[in-house]
Amino acid sequence: QVQLVESGGGLVQAGGSLRLSCAASGRTFSTYTMGWFRQAPGKEREFVSAVSSSGISTRYGDSVKDRFTISRDNAKNTMYLQMNSLKPEDTAVYYCAAGITLYRFDVWGQGTQVTVSS
Repeated sequence: QVQLVESGGGLVQAGGSLRLSCAASGRTFSTYTMGWFRQAPGKEREFVSAVSSSGISTRYGDSVKDRFTISRDNAKNTMYLQMNSLKPEDTAVYYCAAGITLYRFDVWGQGTQVTVSS
């Protein structure tokens, strides 16, 4: 099945931007719903964004709406999260996930740290 590897995390100043990538292995990436989640220390995992298999439909958590943009390139087996106007409260480990089974995300990446300084 699919394996996921995130990259692109790092340390940025408030107001800056980062672009996260999630590279997928496997032969059926284009059939999966894909999503981004994040988790800060001491807090529950939070939904960030999701994109349909075609890339046409997207959804965002309220905390990131209008600042983050999710996209995917099925030809490259890669999903992206463009993060603009970053805030310190965006600091978290960001995970990508693949939805293979209906109604749930089945496969997860290892996570990439995003730290936003004030």
